[in-house]
Amino acid sequence: MTTSQLLFTVLVAAVGLERLAEMVVSKRHAAWAFARGGVESGRGHFPVMVLLHTALLVGAVVEVVVADRPFVPGLGWPMLVLVLLAQGLRWWCISTLGQQWNTRVIVVPGASLVAAGPYRLMRHPNYVAVVVEGLALPLVHTAWVTAAAFTVLNLLLLSVRIRVEEQALGLRAGAA
Repeated sequence: MTTSQLLFTVLVAAVGLERLAEMVVSKRHAAWAFARGGVESGRGHFPVMVLLHTALLVGAVVEVVVADRPFVPGLGWPMLVLVLLAQGLRWWCISTLGQQWNTRVIVVPGASLVAAGPYRLMRHPNYVAVVVEGLALPLVHTAWVTAAAFTVLNLLLLSVRIRVEEQALGLRAGAA
């Protein structure tokens, strides 16, 4: 394993640790939501989402090592910046939603729809972070097959996820 591959593996492991931190926060928020009568929707797609996000991390490292993908500074550094910006956006979403944020779709009856932070600018900023990260993280070290596969599969998954989420929140397409 080259030095750049090792450093890339460390980066991907750090993103994996961040995901574990999200799961801890999510579990705590789910308990809070369920204690207040929260109703979960879309349980069927959640395991697929976990599998896909895990495959992104594993696939990126495997592709870089097995296919001996090079680190191309003109691509890698801008993609690293995008990965870091995506993380910042993700945690801005989490902090803005507070206890209402979750990796699952759990709606607490009577809770108001959050329209602050990044949600005042767009409807699904966390999914923007996911899309950017899913494309950019593998491309830090030119793992283009992983980037392309994740992006296509993630867009299919998000088409289901966003529909479930908006239905659970009582939103209609085109509503603010």
